[in-house]
Amino acid sequence: MFKRLVNTLFLMDRPSQDRYGVLKRNIILIMLLITILPLATMIVINFFQYRSHLRGQIIAPLYAMAEKTRHSFELFMDQRLAIIRFISTTYSFEELSDKQSIKKVLISIKKEWSGFVDIGLINSQGELVSYSGPYSLLGKNYSEQISFQETQLKGQYISNVFLGHRKYPHIVIAVQHSTDDGQTWILRATIDTNFFDNLISSMGLPRQTDAFLLSRDGILQTHSLYYGNTLEKCPLQPPISHRSSSFEGTDDKDRAVIIVASPFSIAGYTLVIVQPQSVALQSWYALKTEMIIIFLMSLTIIVFAILQMTRVLIRRIKTSDEHRENVLAELQHAQKLSSIGRLSAGVAHEINNPLAIINEKAGLMSDLIKLSDDFNKKEKFIDLTDAILNSVKRCRKITHRLLGFSKRIDIKIEPININYIINEVLDFLEKDVLYRKIDVQLLLSDSLVLIHSDHGLIEQTLVNLLTNAFAAVEEFGEVQIQTQNLNDGGVNLKISDNGCGIPQDVIKNIFDPFFTTKKEKGTGLGLSITYGIIKKLGGQISVTSKIGEGTVFTIDLPEKPNELEMMNE
Repeated sequence: MFKRLVNTLFLMDRPSQDRYGVLKRNIILIMLLITILPLATMIVINFFQYRSHLRGQIIAPLYAMAEKTRHSFELFMDQRLAIIRFISTTYSFEELSDKQSIKKVLISIKKEWSGFVDIGLINSQGELVSYSGPYSLLGKNYSEQISFQETQLKGQYISNVFLGHRKYPHIVIAVQHSTDDGQTWILRATIDTNFFDNLISSMGLPRQTDAFLLSRDGILQTHSLYYGNTLEKCPLQPPISHRSSSFEGTDDKDRAVIIVASPFSIAGYTLVIVQPQSVALQSWYALKTEMIIIFLMSLTIIVFAILQMTRVLIRRIKTSDEHRENVLAELQHAQKLSSIGRLSAGVAHEINNPLAIINEKAGLMSDLIKLSDDFNKKEKFIDLTDAILNSVKRCRKITHRLLGFSKRIDIKIEPININYIINEVLDFLEKDVLYRKIDVQLLLSDSLVLIHSDHGLIEQTLVNLLTNAFAAVEEFGEVQIQTQNLNDGGVNLKISDNGCGIPQDVIKNIFDPFFTTKKEKGTGLGLSITYGIIKKLGGQISVTSKIGEGTVFTIDLPEKPNELEMMNE
């Protein structure tokens, strides 16, 4: 069937309109087959693989939520620890021992920072020597408590949630301070744990998702939705590591759950988030609807794209015959350009005659004025006649070049200086250089040898190459011309620019006739003619280019061209 379909696709012996209709239909069928079939296969495979990847998609936001909330907890405790440390370094032991002073300290920190309940100063023997807060704790000894021992050992301490003398859940933050004379004391503050519950409730947990804090002993530090209240033993004991982790398991109610645990770095807490898998899998049903919608949308886009592409393709096939006619028209256009060139040469030749008359008459006028008696306008007339002669000379140079370009002047081999011709061509192109503000750098060898070649053809070659170089650079661009002697007696000429460069797939065709990248503005004959001239004169021409860096044309001309090669050309 596929073979018959291909044969039908390329059937060309039917009438034109019928052939295009069959071609359009078969292209649409084949493109639908090769696009929709892989899409449908991908949808089916993804549909069945989704369940295995779903857990990762569920865990990712829980993991991010746990990291963010843990960071908030740690930031809260780190700020309170920094406040206590600052107070211990700012005030002396005597100042903190004063009841009024420590009371002012507590009022100040409670005003600026939430969570502080009381603050006390403990001496090196563990006795509470100064206290400010709602309880009668002054004089109590903390030397046997873990908080006192840990603070003396590590210099700071953050406790788990406990009841203590206050008989309500709280945590203790303590900082040890030492003076230069060896005196040490501990500044101890109590923090209200309501902040913990408030922060967890503000996490924006998904429905039926639980979050709580655990101590290293598995004691709940906050209330849990499913596993108990503060300071109760949690029946769910997730494995604790040094960094955030996730795993699946079952809780004490035999429910399948996804657990994310994030341990604290500055305290012995672990933030635990628990989500039942039954809640997580609800997105599975939503996925099926989304996949069907995506499939239908993709199918619509594919069909629309195929119809548009087929329409464009058929239209291009229909215009292929017109393209052949355009190629013939371009050849005719090239012949017209050749005729225009010959006409221009004829006009230039005819202009030479009146120019010669103007030159003779202006010269005669100049001689007569110089031989005549002095009169008040003599210098003015001499300047005017000199200007006429210079203009005639310039017009003669222009018509001479036009004649050379159209090959109306026979090839004449004579000793020439390439440096002289370069300056002559630059003088001819002076207006382009000044208008475009192009920086032309001349690196011409002072000891350049004379070669035997045709002055007009070399001039035409330089004009073609320099015109292309000027067109390639932007305003204020740079064109460099370099000459040097070859070891075998010839001359090497390089014309380089810092323009846009030529792509590698274009370089191989630039010397082909009628090949141009200038579209309507170019004929594609300039470099082809240049290549033919250099070959006729026995030389070699090559080009190198990099996109965005520029182009270099290199010409090697022999000391004398081979007469046999010139005859063959």
